[in-house]
Amino acid sequence: MRIGVPREIKNHEYRVGLTPASVRELVHHGHAVIVEQNAGAGAGMGDAAYREAGAEIVADAATVFAQADMVVKVKEPQPVECAMLRAGQVLFTYLHLAPDPVQARALIDSGATAIAYETVTDRDGHLPLLAPMSEVAGRLSVQAGAHCLGKAHGGAGVLLGGVPGVAPAEVLVIGGGVVGDNAAQMAIGLGADVTIVDRSLPRLRALDDKYRGRARCLYATREAIEARLATAALVIGAVLVPGAAAPKLVTRADLARMQEGAVLVDVAIDQGGCFETSRPTTHQEPTFVIDGVVHYCVANMPGAVPRTSTLALNNATLPYVLALADKGVARALADDAGLAAGLNVHDGHITSQVVAEALGLSWSPRGPALAA
Repeated sequence: MRIGVPREIKNHEYRVGLTPASVRELVHHGHAVIVEQNAGAGAGMGDAAYREAGAEIVADAATVFAQADMVVKVKEPQPVECAMLRAGQVLFTYLHLAPDPVQARALIDSGATAIAYETVTDRDGHLPLLAPMSEVAGRLSVQAGAHCLGKAHGGAGVLLGGVPGVAPAEVLVIGGGVVGDNAAQMAIGLGADVTIVDRSLPRLRALDDKYRGRARCLYATREAIEARLATAALVIGAVLVPGAAAPKLVTRADLARMQEGAVLVDVAIDQGGCFETSRPTTHQEPTFVIDGVVHYCVANMPGAVPRTSTLALNNATLPYVLALADKGVARALADDAGLAAGLNVHDGHITSQVVAEALGLSWSPRGPALAA
């Protein structure tokens, strides 16, 4: 198979779909890899390393899309990239289609087969290709939130961990999954007063056992969330419904309960955001203020640390890329129901029920072998 890696073009996105080490594995398996010039530069992976691994370096994305049987990316294709996709071509990347009808329509019109990292599952029903970036985003959310709490950035001017004689700031983490757990780890490490809310009692028990009194673990009722919003300096939105739009757990009215200069970090923004007032922002302009509350809603948070993120992502994606390349798409999906769960678009149809429902569109299950 001929596998293409374009340079990412989303605002301040420096990750890359394949590392030189991943390219070397694919070439060892007998596949050809073409990489756009400087695709890995932002992650500290130069063209020379890709050439040494066996890749062909090409001048532009148009060449990559024109020649590749499968395109491996990181972020969802931008409109100019969607226009270069073709029928029968495979796209393997994060898609986050539920809040993005424009991208969904472009992928449908392309006729390409689009497999989304974020809906691939493992044998236990976990999300192995989302987890590495959830770990990064969870940890970054606290770094970003602590930065935004600085007065110069619109925040309340408080230090998360406090100092002797001054109480630490309160951090509310909404959602106890991978993002929430990693956010809590960082906030606890900085000395903050941390509360995690979640609706899964088994998950709350696991977190309570892990943190042993260093974080409160509360059941996520409206009352519990509202009470903590009133005193929290930093709120991390860490909820996820796989493939679907995120539920809105903090409303515009709730902002009136919050302190002036408090910070909301919406890690669920790729799926539409879990705060009613959220809208996607960029690393270039990461925040906005509504009713005195700072909102940080960067849609590609892990792109801020592209080397760590690229290495972590490739550790997870490489086995799937190899399976798709070695076996072909139909056989790979037939052999792995979890990979088949990643199929979002095929032959002009949405193939994921949760994505279709979020978009208000019909869906057409294609089965593990892409049966017509």
